[in-house]
Amino acid sequence: MALDGITIAALRKEFEERLAGSRIYKIAQPEKDELLLTLKTSDGQCRLLISADASLPFLYLTDTNKESPAQAPGFCMLLRKHLQNGRIAAIRQPSLERILMFDIDHLNEMSDMCRKTLVVEIMGKHSNIIFLDDRNMVIDSIKHISSAVSSVREVLPGRDYFIPNTLEKFNPLTITRDDFIKALTSKPMPAAKAVYSSLTGFSPVMAEELLYRSSLDSSMPASGFSEDELTHLYNNLLWLTDSIKSGDFTPNMILKNGTPVEFAAVELKQYGSLEASASPSMSVILNDYYAMRNTVTRIRQRSADLRRIVATALERNIKKFDLQSKQLKDTKKKDKYRIYGELLNTYGYSAEPGARSLEAENYYTGEKITIPLDPDLTASENSKRYFEKYGKLKRTEEALSIQTAETQNEITYLESISASLDIALKESDLTEIRQELEQAGYIRKKRTGRTKELKSKPLHYVSSDGFHIYVGKNNFQNDSLTFKMANGNDWWFHARKIPGSHVLLKTEGRELTDRAFEEAGALAAYYSKGREQDKVEIDYVQKKEVKKPAGAKPGFVVYYTNYSLIAEPSLEGLTLLKD
Repeated sequence: MALDGITIAALRKEFEERLAGSRIYKIAQPEKDELLLTLKTSDGQCRLLISADASLPFLYLTDTNKESPAQAPGFCMLLRKHLQNGRIAAIRQPSLERILMFDIDHLNEMSDMCRKTLVVEIMGKHSNIIFLDDRNMVIDSIKHISSAVSSVREVLPGRDYFIPNTLEKFNPLTITRDDFIKALTSKPMPAAKAVYSSLTGFSPVMAEELLYRSSLDSSMPASGFSEDELTHLYNNLLWLTDSIKSGDFTPNMILKNGTPVEFAAVELKQYGSLEASASPSMSVILNDYYAMRNTVTRIRQRSADLRRIVATALERNIKKFDLQSKQLKDTKKKDKYRIYGELLNTYGYSAEPGARSLEAENYYTGEKITIPLDPDLTASENSKRYFEKYGKLKRTEEALSIQTAETQNEITYLESISASLDIALKESDLTEIRQELEQAGYIRKKRTGRTKELKSKPLHYVSSDGFHIYVGKNNFQNDSLTFKMANGNDWWFHARKIPGSHVLLKTEGRELTDRAFEEAGALAAYYSKGREQDKVEIDYVQKKEVKKPAGAKPGFVVYYTNYSLIAEPSLEGLTLLKD
């Protein structure tokens, strides 16, 4: 979710409380479109991180410092010249726009007090950081926008600054009931889209939230609502905007099985079934959200080459399996040729020379069948030809049965590696998977002399009852978990007929609770390819019943007796311990 006007309003309130009157101690530009301001406040030092990156614009307070280039860019040098040691006098948000304006008082070269404004526009690909003088004129900006780039507004030194009103949206803090209803009902589109395309500061998520709170169908055009429903929708907007006006925000992040889904400055009731992580600080929510999302994004980028290798191999093996299965199906007619041969040996004497067929009784079924004949061959020669076809198809079936099983095992193995890539969180996780692919022959081994020591460890959870549960993150860890770490009486869990992690529930001499079994099963469901399903069938058995066939690939095991349970993929009630 992008930062909307309501989130910006929550940030403005937080910045006002913490930054008003603070002194700008340091100014850095760590990235091309990013500023990091170090501020001295009455409570100590803090940092304000601002990004105008087109793909991920944001701003929030952070404790993390970032390394800056040896030579500061020109925009950074300009800000240092004018704003170093300046004090933040006011923080403004026009209407409910995705814009924050920092009014900063500083001394000029003549030691006269002056006021400049640093404008932060969080508008997707149009995001920018603009530096204005006291006459609202652009001194400079982190991105220069010429008329060749935008016909609406130039952002160049010497140009007047203004906020373009190209979409003709209403301010939700001041809109009247009649304007609200007219704006929505005049648009032939889903009501949620009509809301966020008519009101400044409203994102699609907040529009859906407004419709949800009003118990109205967001996919239905507003023109289909009754007068009472439209009035109820407007009243819900008033209740929401009253909270914004009074600064009554509830910064929170919505999590699905520990993964961030959305964030907002107000309670998101539409996600009632999911976990909500709340904080009094919008900056903390944004910091955590982007940190968690960036971790997932970074690992996905780093694993792109491995994913491509696995996907290519998987596609090739699936095509191979389909072809082998089709050929195997064709061998099923071998018995027909055997019966033809046997019947010709029995009844071939009655076939006339040059006949193209022979009608005979199938003594296996008692039915009459017609046997095609080659008129140039005798009955005995036709019988021999059918037995040769039977023998060839039988040999083909035997070979294909083995090959098809091998290909199916290879597909299962590759799917298990794909599942491992989905749960990888660290570089060391990817290193192990790369080594496994090298061992399997999918990647050429690099001649580096010594192999790096593997540092990745299985995930370690503690159940709500205090039992230790371990989850393998790849096939190497699965084998180690099951055959080195586990004791015979520990319990082993795995998603039934689905690629996934081995999960080990340690008994440590204690009697396990039903809840511990359920939570271990939930982990096995969560760390499998069935994660997105509502329910997953889980097999569980004592570790001593799990065997590894000789020569089997990493992660492959067999077991012949087991219990089963149905689990919902979830991390609820579990505590993840850090390595």
